[in-house]
Amino acid sequence: MALKDIQVTGNKDTRSGFGDGIVEAARNNENVVALTADLAGSLKLNQFMKEFPERFIQCGIAEANMMGIAAGLTIGGKIPYTTTFANFSTGRVYDQIRQSIAYSGKNVKICASHAGLTLGEDGATHQILEDIGLMKMLPGMTVIVPADYNQTKQATMAIANYEGPVYLRFGRPVWPIFTKPEDEFVIGKAQKLSDGTGVTIFACGHMVWNAVQAGIALEEKGISVEVINIHTIKP
Repeated sequence: MALKDIQVTGNKDTRSGFGDGIVEAARNNENVVALTADLAGSLKLNQFMKEFPERFIQCGIAEANMMGIAAGLTIGGKIPYTTTFANFSTGRVYDQIRQSIAYSGKNVKICASHAGLTLGEDGATHQILEDIGLMKMLPGMTVIVPADYNQTKQATMAIANYEGPVYLRFGRPVWPIFTKPEDEFVIGKAQKLSDGTGVTIFACGHMVWNAVQAGIALEEKGISVEVINIHTIKP
């Protein structure tokens, strides 16, 4: 595929892809449960709460406790999705994730919104850039950073059938939708968006669209560009 053939079909925030994806995952698997640290609205859980009130746990502003609850739920066969901002999903609760989830391989899905600098107006207390590095260092932790709404929805559904702890990272802002709902999404397998022989650009998350735009600019200068969407950072 050529970069110029990539079509934007709309604009939607990736966190809405998570919200829609977890509803589908719950419809398909009765063991899927959602936990939040007082951020149900921000993580787009309203439809989940409406359809599955008995599978929704409001933990309040107690993120460390939420991770412990999630770890315990897996012992009973549940598939818990924890939800809060990326900074509070990692930095604030790193010890709990390390000890209670990663080391014992608990089947917890840590779902982190407002990642990176996408919550700019709330300042440094709500921003985090080092979360990917922190999470990929943990034993057995899978790290996924989807590129747009469609891919975030796909990833959210896919991790329900993936055994082991997962860190799923997405953002707040409205963003171009340029992948297709029918595109193959395989955890651990990169997605080639274009063929090129001069330069290869690897990117993940929101930066994939920026990579596409950079590739188009380079091709206008006669440089053939390959763009690879690394939606899975680990493995």
